Amino acid sequence: MSRPARYRLLTLLCLAALCRVPADLGQTRGANGTSVNKLMFHGGRERLGWNPLETELTPETVASAAFGPLWNSPAFDAVAIGGVTYPPHLYASLLYADDVAISAGPHAGSSFRVIFAATSNGYVYAVNGFATAGANPLPAGAVLWSRSLCAPGINSNLDGGVPVGILGTPAIDLDHAPPRLYAACDDRVSGWQVFALDLTSGNILPGWPVAINDAALAPVNHNGPAQFQEATHMSQRGALNLSPDGALLYIPFGGYDDKAAGWMIAIDVNARRLAAAFSGAPSTEMTANGGMWAAGGPAVDAGGLVYATTGNSPDGSGGAHGVWGQSLLVWDRMLHLVATYTPFDYCQWDTNDIDLGGNSPLLVPNVDPATTTTTHIVAFGSKQGSVYLVDRDHLPGRLDHRPPCATDSASDRSLVPPDPQPQFGARGPLQVFRPYSEVYGSIDLAKMRSTPAYFQGASGTGYLFVAGSTKAVADQPDVIPPSLARLKIVTRPALSGPLPVPPGSRSARAILLSGPPTAAYLSIDGADNSLRFLSPGSPVVSSNGARDAIVWVLDANQFRSKVLVDATAATPVLYAIDATTMAPLWHSTPPQLHVGGKYNTPLIAHGVVFAGTDRIQAFGLR
Repeated sequence: MSRPARYRLLTLLCLAALCRVPADLGQTRGANGTSVNKLMFHGGRERLGWNPLETELTPETVASAAFGPLWNSPAFDAVAIGGVTYPPHLYASLLYADDVAISAGPHAGSSFRVIFAATSNGYVYAVNGFATAGANPLPAGAVLWSRSLCAPGINSNLDGGVPVGILGTPAIDLDHAPPRLYAACDDRVSGWQVFALDLTSGNILPGWPVAINDAALAPVNHNGPAQFQEATHMSQRGALNLSPDGALLYIPFGGYDDKAAGWMIAIDVNARRLAAAFSGAPSTEMTANGGMWAAGGPAVDAGGLVYATTGNSPDGSGGAHGVWGQSLLVWDRMLHLVATYTPFDYCQWDTNDIDLGGNSPLLVPNVDPATTTTTHIVAFGSKQGSVYLVDRDHLPGRLDHRPPCATDSASDRSLVPPDPQPQFGARGPLQVFRPYSEVYGSIDLAKMRSTPAYFQGASGTGYLFVAGSTKAVADQPDVIPPSLARLKIVTRPALSGPLPVPPGSRSARAILLSGPPTAAYLSIDGADNSLRFLSPGSPVVSSNGARDAIVWVLDANQFRSKVLVDATAATPVLYAIDATTMAPLWHSTPPQLHVGGKYNTPLIAHGVVFAGTDRIQAFGLR
């Protein structure tokens, strides 16, 4: 980057006094102004993935010799299934609450800053995140409580051959009394169950769990008839989410081995019953149909609308009634479909398993209406490596079926860039991780399975950071840089041309007049030139307001098809990247992290970076 260009970007990113931090980041300011609660995947309901309250971790301190491993919690519980002992794996991302008053066990009566972890073996843990002093000192990493929720089975090697207990990130609600944590767990006898735990003790609350099965779902499904398959065919990898009032809990499902439809399910947490459901297609066939299995799960806006992406539908299903593969779906709080978007080339994706379903949506904070006609937008990616921006106020799809198949990229009704895209030779969606292909993009050839992270610069300009895998050639898994990109949300008004200089004016320059605001779109604003992520989780951003922004990514360091229970399984790698220069600042070494899961994210709070593997591992300034 040239010096003038770098100076302009630093000016944009580093004027912290001017930074306008969005209100809903899943965190709150406490009495000391530093609460950074992370109660759901990517911090909160809108899935922003940004902690703007970090003052200790800067590009300079993270790149120094002072940054490194701090502590490990004890290894979490193993389980025995069929005579084989399985270590724990964390697919679920870590959650955090700043002030939890423990009510049971040896630490009852004391308050702690707590990390919450859920494992593939069906356990949930509360772990002390920061050492405490005083009359009852407790080291960081000590387990405050643990709870086994189910006896998991082994469903498929598609999730690394691990037990399928808890894969989806739980959700925490601090507003209930007592505060509670919700988690979905697959029991090999009872099937899928959803639990509510007392956050202060780990005890299962009265009236829980709620069972999820076909008989219970059939009366509340808005897209039936459909069949919720047996637990051995269902994947609950997506993170849970809550309605703004905390009354409804949303749980997404996908299907293993192309043998089950996707589902979005709502539970009434007060009545402790299934309240509503929506299947990816009105089909009882054991075939893939609109799986909702992305790790980020659904996003929920301030008005209670629920947003999720779906995976492929059967080849040739096209515009069949109620078939909703390859789409962004939006429901009201009771899961009645209210809006849709489907990419122009979805039929090719259905044929070749190149879908939206591996990438979760991010609801961009409201954009200044003086700069754009699209003030409410949503962003998400695809396994093809494209990233989409869509106007939430004017989603273009129908409510009964998908649009006709198309081959003309300019017909896509997302907010596409104004210039022709190289892969099309015409306007179309932004390709970030290349090469473009409508044939190769499944399993190890997929280029993106993550949720973007949002960051707002000092001027109010919004940026998205996206992680993926650029391939050397389309039909081979070999990865080349870049694996991380910074996308700018372009919202400048269109320029209508120069104003003629009045006669006798002392200025020799024409003045550019700006026209009315135009629709927002995405442009590639920067990318790394050295990283090779094999299976990255979603990026997260830490910053001190608009200053000292760092992007953090936990890469599983092995391809999608690789099993995690093999003795040769690679250890993951945690990366820190300067958000301004896109240059790596630091990464973990192979001995520092244990084998974990896939698709999970690091968590940053009060100068410490937490990674979930088979335990919690903390990094910071030593």
